[in-house]
Amino acid sequence: QVQLVESGGGLVQAGGSLRLSCAASGGTFSTYAMAWFRQAPGKEREFVSAIRRNGGITFAYYADSVRGRFTISRGNANLVYLQMNSLKPEDTAVYYCTAANNPREMTLPKSYSYWGQGTQVTVSS
Repeated sequence: QVQLVESGGGLVQAGGSLRLSCAASGGTFSTYAMAWFRQAPGKEREFVSAIRRNGGITFAYYADSVRGRFTISRGNANLVYLQMNSLKPEDTAVYYCTAANNPREMTLPKSYSYWGQGTQVTVSS
């Protein structure tokens, strides 16, 4: 049974940093794309970042709102991280880790098969 477990969320002041981790189990995810989405209260789930390997090359994708502040990386086939710097109050949301085998549209939630429970990130002003 596939499980994704996020950790690393918390409360931080604006301008601070957090590092989210996602541990996947129940399968081998070396060929999977893994991504982070977030959902703020009253808003739709939105794409944050994704990472995938193709032909030995690693590709990273970012939403415009986080590019230059967030960095996605993989520790191994079953670990993915999201380093978040220069956090802003508008980054406050529940952050979800997700995985999919060759998703067609990296930025759409419906492209992903597996989801974690989420971890809360709160940025105070």
